Amino acid sequence: MKKIVFFFSLISTLNLSAQVKYSFPESLLLTPEKLNFEKTSSYNDVIQFLDNIKKLSSNIFISTIGRSTLGKEIPYVVLSNPLITNPTEAKASNKTVVYVQANIHAGEVEGKEASMMLMRDILLGDKKYLLKNLIIIFVPIYNTDGNDMMANGLRPSQENSPIETGIRENGQGLDLNRDGIKMEAPETIGMIKNILTDWDPQMVLDLHTTNGTWHGYSLTWAPGYLSSGDANIYNYNRDTILPFITKQLLEKNDLFIGPYGDFDPSDSWPPKSFYTYNHHPRYIINQIGLRNRMSILSETFAHERFYQRINSTYHFVSEVLEYCNNNSKTINRITKEADENAIQNVVLNSGKIKKGVRFKMVPEPKQLNHFRTYDYTYFTNEKGDSQLVKTANIVHYDSIKYFAKFEATLTSTLPKGYIIPAAFANIAAHLIAQGIKVNKIEKKIIYTGEVFVFENLNKAKRKFEGHFMAKADGFFKPSTYKAKEGDYFVDMAQPLTNLIFYTLEPQSDDGLLVWNFFDDYLESKNVNLQKAEYPIFKIF
Repeated sequence: MKKIVFFFSLISTLNLSAQVKYSFPESLLLTPEKLNFEKTSSYNDVIQFLDNIKKLSSNIFISTIGRSTLGKEIPYVVLSNPLITNPTEAKASNKTVVYVQANIHAGEVEGKEASMMLMRDILLGDKKYLLKNLIIIFVPIYNTDGNDMMANGLRPSQENSPIETGIRENGQGLDLNRDGIKMEAPETIGMIKNILTDWDPQMVLDLHTTNGTWHGYSLTWAPGYLSSGDANIYNYNRDTILPFITKQLLEKNDLFIGPYGDFDPSDSWPPKSFYTYNHHPRYIINQIGLRNRMSILSETFAHERFYQRINSTYHFVSEVLEYCNNNSKTINRITKEADENAIQNVVLNSGKIKKGVRFKMVPEPKQLNHFRTYDYTYFTNEKGDSQLVKTANIVHYDSIKYFAKFEATLTSTLPKGYIIPAAFANIAAHLIAQGIKVNKIEKKIIYTGEVFVFENLNKAKRKFEGHFMAKADGFFKPSTYKAKEGDYFVDMAQPLTNLIFYTLEPQSDDGLLVWNFFDDYLESKNVNLQKAEYPIFKIF
């Protein structure tokens, strides 16, 4: 009898162990796991989790990108095997660096929780193999200030799941995902310096939740959009990586995911068009392309429950990491070639070719078929008017125009470099903060090139992110510039040449002029009353 009891006890134990992937200590339970997914983690919860997991693994390094407006440290976490603690070691390893950023909008919280779950599984569980070819950097709580300003009803499209969330803006009241060019927030300045410039990730993921469109996908994605960046980076990401991930998640996890976008059912039903967001590099994901690196936007479906959104984010990020681990050499090669091509394009073509500075959204050549969405139907109200109402049925439609391509509406000649007068040292400093190489001119020299002449400068009547956005019209004319000691020279033959171009061109739709960096100078020149010249000079 004792032998029989022992036998069944052993079988029971084996069955239990077969059901459990691995066992982690209670100290690593997350707030939503403890509280039936009704609450999300506070800032202190995240810091405590990081402190606890650091004690349990030798493959984790924790540092900070800086302090928020309200004084909170913003942690970044590096996972690697063997342990790597600085960018020099990372570069020498020849591994692919992947950066996962969560909680930039602190009402969109599933990325924060999924990031910590992934750290747990990579360090202690069944995903340790991802560190074979990868160095993975997580910032689980990018918007530290907004995260803890929790209240009920801040994200109505999420239907009180979780019950409370943080707010969209940071401690300054800024949307951190509109700060990529102007860099007014300490979070942006710290992230660009300490992550994008120092660690130079080849792949960046930014985790969000939609604002409520009733499509039928658990998660939608977008590549960093192509404007004046490297087409090979964009094409590989859009045409190879994202279709593969989409297929994998359906086959392995029964998750329907698809391209990001919005539609308005009142425009037409069934829908004829689906629209993505714009291409501006103020969005961090789009700026990555100008840095010759790959990036992916992730947007979970707001109307699913919190635990469902965590699930889809977890599996999406996991599959992207899996792809990068399996294709590390290819990703490294493509990004390295993009750096080389950016430089060679300047060396061979400066003064000869034009690049886009303003763009419009147009349909992709290929339409969306089997487009998954919640259906709408018509009813007649008391007045006899026909109105739309959403149903609970998921349907599929074909031949949907997908507006996710950007064509140049205005171009400008690619220069060999730019001259920044000494009086505009703030512009030089801003470029340096972006990781751009800027040299001081040490002796007088005369440059030939062209200068932009304003015909008018239009400014928005309402503020956006604290700015009256500006738009310049005018023309370039041949000219010479007598540079003197203390002026700045920006050589375009460097990897960040595409970012320089987009930032400094006066007619760029998301450059420094748009964000009012030259307002004081232009007002002093009475720009709309007489012909004023843009102070940044282009040389060929």
